[in-house]
Amino acid sequence: MDMRVKEKQKLVMVGNGMAGVRTLEELLKIAPGMYDITVFGAEPHPNYNRILLSPVLAGEQTLDEIVLNSWDWYTDNQITLHAGKKVVEVDRIKRVVRAEDGTEEAYDRLLMCTGSNPFILPVPGKELQGVIAYRDIADTNAMIEASEKYKKAVVIGGGLLGLEAANGLMLRGMEVTVVHVMPWLMERQLDDVAGKLLQKSLEDRGLKFMMGAQTQELTGNAEGRVASIKFKDGTEVATDLVVMAVGIRPNTQLAESMRLHCSKGIVVNDTMQTVTDARIYSVGECAAHRGIAYGLVAPLFEQAKVAANHLAQYGIGRYSGSLTSTKLKVTGIDLFSAGEFMGGDGTEEIVMSDPFGGVYKKLVIKDDKLVGACLYGDTVDGSYYFKLLRDGRSVSDIRDKLIFGESNLGDAGHEGQNKAALMADDAEVCGCNGVNKGTICKAIKEKGLFTLDEVRKHTKASASCGSCTGLVEQILMFTAGGDYSATPKLKAMCACTDHGHQAVRDAIRDNKLLTISGVYKFMEWKTPNGCATCRPAVNYYVTSSWPKEARDDPQSRFINERSHANIQKDGTYSVIPRMWGGETTASELRRIADAVDKYKIPTVKVTGGQRIDLLGVKKEDLQNVWNDIGMPSGHAYAKALRTVKTCVGSEWCRMGTQDSTQMGKDLERAMWRMYAPHKVKFAVSGCPRNCAEAGIKDVGIIGVDSGWEMYIAGNGGIKTEVAHFFTKLKTAAEVLEYTGAFCELYRQEGWYLERTVHYVNRVGLDYVKKRILEDHEGRKALWERLQFALDGEPDPWFDVKEASVDTRQFEKLAVL
Repeated sequence: MDMRVKEKQKLVMVGNGMAGVRTLEELLKIAPGMYDITVFGAEPHPNYNRILLSPVLAGEQTLDEIVLNSWDWYTDNQITLHAGKKVVEVDRIKRVVRAEDGTEEAYDRLLMCTGSNPFILPVPGKELQGVIAYRDIADTNAMIEASEKYKKAVVIGGGLLGLEAANGLMLRGMEVTVVHVMPWLMERQLDDVAGKLLQKSLEDRGLKFMMGAQTQELTGNAEGRVASIKFKDGTEVATDLVVMAVGIRPNTQLAESMRLHCSKGIVVNDTMQTVTDARIYSVGECAAHRGIAYGLVAPLFEQAKVAANHLAQYGIGRYSGSLTSTKLKVTGIDLFSAGEFMGGDGTEEIVMSDPFGGVYKKLVIKDDKLVGACLYGDTVDGSYYFKLLRDGRSVSDIRDKLIFGESNLGDAGHEGQNKAALMADDAEVCGCNGVNKGTICKAIKEKGLFTLDEVRKHTKASASCGSCTGLVEQILMFTAGGDYSATPKLKAMCACTDHGHQAVRDAIRDNKLLTISGVYKFMEWKTPNGCATCRPAVNYYVTSSWPKEARDDPQSRFINERSHANIQKDGTYSVIPRMWGGETTASELRRIADAVDKYKIPTVKVTGGQRIDLLGVKKEDLQNVWNDIGMPSGHAYAKALRTVKTCVGSEWCRMGTQDSTQMGKDLERAMWRMYAPHKVKFAVSGCPRNCAEAGIKDVGIIGVDSGWEMYIAGNGGIKTEVAHFFTKLKTAAEVLEYTGAFCELYRQEGWYLERTVHYVNRVGLDYVKKRILEDHEGRKALWERLQFALDGEPDPWFDVKEASVDTRQFEKLAVL
């Protein structure tokens, strides 16, 4: 009997990127133990998600967080990894691979995954210090280091990679100019309308653009570092850093030295074997299949599955090419394109455009079939359009509703049914990894999976771009049933997420998330656009955490805050102008009276906060009323500082010990534009008789002989809560500092719609005292941060453009 054990074949992989390692993962699933596997990687890192380099550059993620396969993964799977060793020679006759440092490995099968190289413009000065590409971790680290030392950067290339680099450098504090030779951005993925909308959005965020500019030369300084970029039209721009993102080229240098046939990449057949040598396979950006080298994740992972199938000697897989779609990853801007979105002969276009609202949709139809789509701003239906495009089904029956998306196709969209429950088992869920619903359901049931991370680990669904996360969550919920949500550890913010308010606040602060969409993506929201509960909360969290950087989204506020007036039960509005400390003048009263007569306002009432309320104002009259009375917004409609109630104090009252009116006016003028988790009210009394009711306010100040007493976290609403005595202060300046510091602490740590009384009850009065009374430097920093946040904050009644007030809402609709 022959007792010899068959020796394993040797598989060597050149390149340690996403496509190659995915091939190994697929191979290990279907043929574990078939090969002794060795991997050479030119970079000194394990396999990482190259797609997420842009969040690393932007400071939203760390390098450790984007690693896909840890060092332990290679060890656990008995894979020999030569990290940081570049292969320079392959002897096809002896079947030996040699690295730069002399390391050699023999092979029976070779997998070429050398990826691509960035294209460097052949212009004078390209060799200067500070001129780099954007392709890997080393490039990312170089840009991060440059952002810490220098101020000005130029990114050459207005494609996907260039915009990601520009966005990341801008978030790192650099002044960034994007140079693009074409008339609009991302011309390969967007049409001219969407490209120009994208440019405007990015300009609003602080990027500068030079369109149609042709680079002629890079000039350097005495130290040999790039100092400026010159263009063919004679213009010149000073810069400290130049990032070239003008495209990539398949890395075929090693393959050509091996005499493998290369044309637009390493030429492979439908089994991903090179046409030159059947022992050698190639997948990824370096491979050219039917004349196409793909650069997106989904097709590369399809190639990996086919290559693994043949390496495992099953011989049944075929790769026939991929239909691709594009989704832009620049923070806060949603884009989608697929197919023949530019249109052409014999095509028709359905277009919906709302430039003011930042939404543009274009669908291209040919022979009653959807052949292309370009979406800007609202991309929630991107996967639906992509499915129609791939399936090639006729859209004649839904043509009139197609532009409005999947949820508007009829009764099925309004029955409250779970989309995941209605999907067929063979319906694709994760496009990047080619995972269908049946595969996910099977893994959940057979392996007892209960969390999103477990599903990702076992199926790869939602593990790449993350756009299918919400759908995977839905499948997990209805498949795992009660086990999925049996024992929640905390109260979720809403049904859109399992995260609580604190987790969201922490993530925004720790990862510098500046947009609602960025938060949703980072925290893997179950719904693409959130809901009326989470959108206002997240909008407040990003703007309060990152003032001057995060932009307020007015459409994510409640109706009163969008209209900047309180809606009443009959549909009219109330207007309450601000009166500093409850004090007014004859001129203000005359203007109010004139406005009441002019616009036939039915009711005028003095409020409990010592202001005047105009009730019954028509919406179309709001702007005119504001302009005519000429007084600042009282923010009576907002989660903000509303009133500072005062008594007459020592100026007039014979009992008064301090000038409460002036103190109240000073407080109000210092903080009147302050938005907060909930409404905030102050009161200042001139003596302990407390006529201003300072004991039931969020901040109450009471004058005493030695100065002022400060009380916090009172409430005069449905459930009256007496404020806590906080501290004694001597001067008006101290009152401003301590009050401002407490408010800023509440603004930073309070949960949305949580009043100060509930915030203090949650964190404890002792904690607040420690932060404000005991930490002197911390208190001053909080006060300074509040002043920084409020500096330049617009009055929405008058600074309409700066406050992003949509004035179209005040236009009276014509009745036809």
